[in-house]
Amino acid sequence: MSEGPPQSALRAAGPVAETLLEVSGVLVVGGTLIFAGVMLLLVLAMRRRKGTVNARWWLIGGGLVFPTVVLTALFFYSEWHRPPWRPIPPPGALIVGVTGHMWWWEVRYRDPATGAEVVTANEIRIPVGRPVYFGLGSADVIHSFWVPSLGGKMDMVPGRVQHLQLQADRPGTWRGQCAEYCGEQHARMALHVVAEEPAAFDAWLAAQAKPAATSATSATSPALPREVERGREAFLAHRCNACHTVRGVSEESRLGPDLTHVGSRLHLGAGTVPNDPAQLAAWVAHTQQLKPGARMPSSSNRIGEADLQLIAAWLAQLK
Repeated sequence: MSEGPPQSALRAAGPVAETLLEVSGVLVVGGTLIFAGVMLLLVLAMRRRKGTVNARWWLIGGGLVFPTVVLTALFFYSEWHRPPWRPIPPPGALIVGVTGHMWWWEVRYRDPATGAEVVTANEIRIPVGRPVYFGLGSADVIHSFWVPSLGGKMDMVPGRVQHLQLQADRPGTWRGQCAEYCGEQHARMALHVVAEEPAAFDAWLAAQAKPAATSATSATSPALPREVERGREAFLAHRCNACHTVRGVSEESRLGPDLTHVGSRLHLGAGTVPNDPAQLAAWVAHTQQLKPGARMPSSSNRIGEADLQLIAAWLAQLK
């Protein structure tokens, strides 16, 4: 799947982003015209002789009437274009919970078939043409949720749940970014939003609701390659499950991202590197070199190379 265009607020892909882009354009053009007008008046004033200008009228006109008219017009214009941010989700909206961590994103859905919670990380999938109502929180410090091509940003404050409504009008992938400085790896706290047709999204969500492909049940399948089974055993033997959940294998802790379907994600480390088997092995072995300060230590100095490769191969096929 394509990564999509570069992160940019100038590439609107939904109604909220289009509204913000239009308002920004009006403000830029209006501000430029006012600045040019002031400069023109300055030039004319410098060329005139003293005593030919009525200062009172200029003060009343330029200092009172003009800003009152402009600010009043901007107030009603902005009210007319105000994005649909509401305290409750609109009918038919998809509800997604996002929690900011230092420095990754926890994403939660509700499986419509069973009502069970579906947890993933650093990647949000949404259906095209359907409003998405985000509940935004933080587990540690203040973060800020921002996907420029889909809409405005919203702070994520510990102890509070903020709301933001977005919508994608076409399929695609858009990059988002934490927009509030939150510590050493703030710059590498990215996420990707993937918009799919409704049927494809429903199929994806149904697949995400299932346990990992190599769950305790399927691990006994004769078709399961022995190398893959050894990777699962190495994952458990080296206590990777002390921080990571893999549903169907180990669900002891949620300190780090849920890895149940990690092989299907586009990136690792919150957008730090692309997700492929080689990068996954490098990420597990050299986490601190790739993302200094991340809560996950590098494993190259405590896990042998053979086991690292087995773990990476097992994680890569969790799709």
